[in-house]
Amino acid sequence: MHLDPATLLIVSSVTTLLVGTLFLLSWRQAPSSRALAIWGAAHIVGAFGSTGLALRGQIPDLLSIGVANAVVLAAYGLIWSGVRSFEGRPARAGLALAGALIWCALCFVPAFYDSIEARIIYASAAATLYCGDAAAEFWRGRRERLASRGAAATMLGLHAFFYLVRIPSTLLAPPQPGLNPLTSPWVAILCFVTLMFSIASAFTFMALVKERAEREQRAAASTDPLTGIPNRRAFASAAEAALATNQDAALLLFDLDRFKAVNDVHGHAVGDAVLMGFCAMAGSLLPREAMLGRLGGEEFACLLPDVSPAEALARAEDLRRTFSGLSVPELPTLRVSVSIGIAQARDGADFETLMRRADAALYVAKHGGRDRVAVAELGHAA
Repeated sequence: MHLDPATLLIVSSVTTLLVGTLFLLSWRQAPSSRALAIWGAAHIVGAFGSTGLALRGQIPDLLSIGVANAVVLAAYGLIWSGVRSFEGRPARAGLALAGALIWCALCFVPAFYDSIEARIIYASAAATLYCGDAAAEFWRGRRERLASRGAAATMLGLHAFFYLVRIPSTLLAPPQPGLNPLTSPWVAILCFVTLMFSIASAFTFMALVKERAEREQRAAASTDPLTGIPNRRAFASAAEAALATNQDAALLLFDLDRFKAVNDVHGHAVGDAVLMGFCAMAGSLLPREAMLGRLGGEEFACLLPDVSPAEALARAEDLRRTFSGLSVPELPTLRVSVSIGIAQARDGADFETLMRRADAALYVAKHGGRDRVAVAELGHAA
């Protein structure tokens, strides 16, 4: 069975339309992902553009050449815009439509409109720029490790390369004058490439959105919503893994003194601010490799890897002094302090054992007058 280029264009249009509809349905289920809506619109617009190209000779040239190609270029611009939206950058609708608008302006120039070589070169260059920069946008966002990111960037890069190769090919072997452009082998190749691009983009783009959603869900499940630091489960898991490979570590347990009184006197909003302030202060004073987590309420924990007992004690004292020195001019009666218990890892102690030691030291600090540091098994406040 022989399929002429016009038929291939129609098949490509129908496939692209279905992919666009699938994007929009996915967006309805995840309305926060604006990129899905933009990609859906891009594919639907591209489907109408491909249909216009397929009807060359059956509809006026103004529609099949001028309008149809402008619509296809707008579709590529929207795909680029969707990638930017996915990466958290401005969608830039004006730039997304610039390729199509410039095409429309050039079509009013007789020398351009009458030259099929010029039209092919411009359309190919615009598609190359949109697809190439979209691939670069994905690559620039590689710090967010998503499994499908490389595949998406590669797919767009290859599509850009196809259009780039078409430019010198057109210059070296220009289309025969007087022949229907749909009979060119390039049209059949273009149809096949577009068909593969539509299917591949559906898989890779939707996979990216799904992978990001799953990553955000995992992060939410392991993060304390108020302070933004790991919650008890995430901290315990990270600490256990660290202790398995590093025995020269110290565990610090923090308990904000008389925190219930802060809530009762100043309100829960101030209490929440105190908790967030403590985390911000600890984050600025602790070394980068320290693991800080919220155990619940006003209790926090920190694992310091590769520290000696003296260094752990010095870190704890620095935290205690700094926090007790905090003041809020608008709340002159607000006083804050923290009690700290320290346990040094030794003898292959596991996390639970270390927690019990640090908790015992914290008990000593609390009942010894608060606003002090106590070291496990030494039995005195530092």
